[in-house]
Amino acid sequence: MINNYELYNPTKLIFGEDRIKDITQYLPRESKILFVYGQGSIKHNGIYQKVIDLLKGYDYVEFGGIEPNPKYENLMEAVKLGREYKIEFIFAVGGGSVVDGAKFISAAIPFDEDPWKLVSDKLDFNESIPLGTILTLPATGSEMNKGAVISNKSKGDKLALISEKLFPKFSILDVSVLSSLPKRQIANGIIDAFVHTTEQYITYPINAKLQDRFAESILITLIEEGPQFYNNVENKEVGANIMFSATMALNGVIGAGVPTDWSIHMIGHELTALYNIDHARSLAIILPVLYRIKIEEKLSKLVQYAEIVWQITEGNDKEKAIKAIYLTEKFFQSLGVPTKLSDYDVDLEYTIKVIKEKFAYRNMLNFGENGIISINDIDPILRGAY
Repeated sequence: MINNYELYNPTKLIFGEDRIKDITQYLPRESKILFVYGQGSIKHNGIYQKVIDLLKGYDYVEFGGIEPNPKYENLMEAVKLGREYKIEFIFAVGGGSVVDGAKFISAAIPFDEDPWKLVSDKLDFNESIPLGTILTLPATGSEMNKGAVISNKSKGDKLALISEKLFPKFSILDVSVLSSLPKRQIANGIIDAFVHTTEQYITYPINAKLQDRFAESILITLIEEGPQFYNNVENKEVGANIMFSATMALNGVIGAGVPTDWSIHMIGHELTALYNIDHARSLAIILPVLYRIKIEEKLSKLVQYAEIVWQITEGNDKEKAIKAIYLTEKFFQSLGVPTKLSDYDVDLEYTIKVIKEKFAYRNMLNFGENGIISINDIDPILRGAY
């Protein structure tokens, strides 16, 4: 089976050690710049001062405070500032949430209607403000893709915004910044990249061997290097492997021409919207139980995953798949990440009710590859995760 596809990625990646200083080669000196960042970690680890020193001579204005799971309400303050200042370029320094927020700002500033409709109604837009990034946390792949995920606190929604107009013009990946990351963020980043990969790999086989081999190499690298980096953040070579793996997991390459799932993310986003559970931790909760419930539908790829990624050779196909799911869950736990919904302060019955209502409202009655997940599966998935 051959799926027709198009692969496009215009982002220039500037990767290595001590690369932040090269920003002046890529930031347009003649443009009015909106410099956006997160909630202050770059001010504690020295990155902020490095950037400010490099921005001397540029015409820019700052907007700080973009949160994890960036909030629409906060981002609209940046949109207002950008419009008032008539900015022409957005410069984002931070992790995936900051980059996602910058993408929304990019689309919203020139948009004449209610900007939330870009996310909720998937409205097309003709214009966006160009942006570039310095990535401080390997996780989402947002530094080299066309997507963003935005939360609306008042509506309790967490939804995606996707457009080719949102690719960053450039992204600097400086492994020197990784040594300042706390363990929680490292673990989250590894798991986020891991599940991005499985969402595009553990579906059903179509003999897309190169895409499969790319995906398997990312998963194996994360399994091999993840615990090393988690336990020794000073190891820059290991950190570089994690950083590039996270970028490659969601820059379009491994998903080109293959069936994809994303049901784990869809349910996980709702947990984050309801309870502010870290994005990666919501994925670690949902993945094991969803794969167990849909083991028959995903059996061929789960067996391939078991044999190639985990080197499982004993047992029949179903036994191999079960062991691979078990080892995946243990891998998440080895990074200090709980994998049960009961590890968090949640109301199970309320959660099931609200998520089913939201999916019904959005007409998401079937999702995942080939629609193998139904809205009625949400109940056993969440109960099994608890």
